[in-house]
Formats: sequence, structure tokens, C-alpha cells
Amino acid sequence: MAKITAAEVNKLRKTTGAGMMDCKKALVEADGDYDKAIEVLRKKGQKIAAKRADRESSEGAAIAKVNDDKTRGVIISLNCETDFVAKNEDFIQLANDFAGLALDYNSKEEFLNADFKGLSVEEKLTEQTGVIGEKIEIGAFKTLEAPFVGSYIHAGNKIAVLTGLSKAVDGAEDVAKDVSMQAAAMNPIALNEDGVPQDVVDKEIEIAKETLRKEGKPEEMLDKIAQGKIKRFYKDNTLVNQVSIKDSKTTVQEHVQSLGKDVKVVGFERVALG
Repeated sequence: MAKITAAEVNKLRKTTGAGMMDCKKALVEADGDYDKAIEVLRKKGQKIAAKRADRESSEGAAIAKVNDDKTRGVIISLNCETDFVAKNEDFIQLANDFAGLALDYNSKEEFLNADFKGLSVEEKLTEQTGVIGEKIEIGAFKTLEAPFVGSYIHAGNKIAVLTGLSKAVDGAEDVAKDVSMQAAAMNPIALNEDGVPQDVVDKEIEIAKETLRKEGKPEEMLDKIAQGKIKRFYKDNTLVNQVSIKDSKTTVQEHVQSLGKDVKVVGFERVALG
């Protein structure tokens, strides 16, 4: 049997992220062959992944990244089973590494097939399932392109947001972050009125009418009053119409226009975990 040195174990640990004892066992099983030891660890990950495939992975880390030009952003979530793993520094670093790579891809499928240090992202996920001992997977994958893209990650990596502005001007980074924080805190359902699905509008109108009927309002007045309530619904639930958390005297759109009257929010993406 080959003699396994501490240096060999440490090298395998740095490559795979597996624990020292797991690395030593893999090297012993592979009779000291480094590449075979990596394969042993991967097979362990495959077995664990198969056993835990039906587990819920609602914890994890949501990470937003923006390219150097500030014209494209991506949010990915690296999901796991427990909050304990989600808070692990190595897990968070892996999520950040994945997000940096994801900037170059347009879909989750492309990203999962992308090369990550000699493995595909999907293979790396399987390997790390063996290392961590619970199901891990890529959950969300969202991209955003705009003349200027800013981002925000809420403390604990539970919420990540991207915001696109119509112009790259002085102060855009701070304001885009403000708007991203707004979306994180207030969870708007759409950018503006046009983005609200018609079935949602119809449901809100019907709820408003039913409430008014119970209050004894005349039937002929219901449509007019309900339309007023829909305007309030838009104000509360669409990003650009919400009251700004930075200044309660302005809307989000008015806050953005502090950069210039022709500057507006052109899109946002939000991912929340837990």
C-alpha cells in the first residue's frame, strides 16, 4: 500500500474542498493515485446526490454580480438544505465564484455545462454534495442588461437584486443601489403598471368590489371606486411608483430623476431565499 503524506492529503483537500479524513481515505482507496482519488470523491458525491435528490434545498446564498462595464448583471442562488451550510465561508465563496463565472452565460443550462476549474458546474455541484453531505444545486439564474446596472445583496445573502438604469451618469451606482435596496425591502411585483399581469389586476378589482359591497356602497359606484383602489395597488406594488425608502416625500422614479429628468429605471431582478 502506498504511503500517503500530509502534503498529498492537503493538496487534494485544496483541490476538492473535501475534509482531511475524506481526502486521506480517498487517497488510500486509490493507492496514492491523485487523479483516482479525485474520482473516488466524485463518485461519493454522486451517491450522496442520488440519495438526497428529493430533499428540499430552500436555504443557500443569493449572489448578484455586475461586469466591469456595469452593463450586465447576473443573480444566481446556490441552494442547500440547511442554514448551517448556507453560512459556511467556503460555501459562500463557492457561490461567489459561480456567480462570477455566470456573468458570461445567458441561461442556466449553458451555465451548468460551463467549465469550472476542469469540471462542469454541474459536476462541481455533485462533487461538493459529497464534500458537504447534503443536496446543493443552482436554484435561480437571472440576468439583466441595461446602459447601467447596479446591484445589492442583503445581509446574510438571502436576497439579491439587480437594477437597470437608462443612462450611465455620475451618481448612477449609488442610486441603482438605493433602488435595489428598495426592491429587496418592498418586494414589488412589477417595474410599473404595464408589468402587472392582467389576471392580477382583475382579481384586485374583484376583491375591491366585493369589499365595497359589504360596506354597503351602491353598485353603480363600484367601478369608479375600485379603479381608485387599483391606482393605490400600483403605488404600493410597482417599483417606480412606490414611496422611496430613501426619502418618503418622493417616489422611486422621482428619486432616480435626481440624476436627470431623462433617467429612469428600465428593469430589475430580485431573488430571495428562505
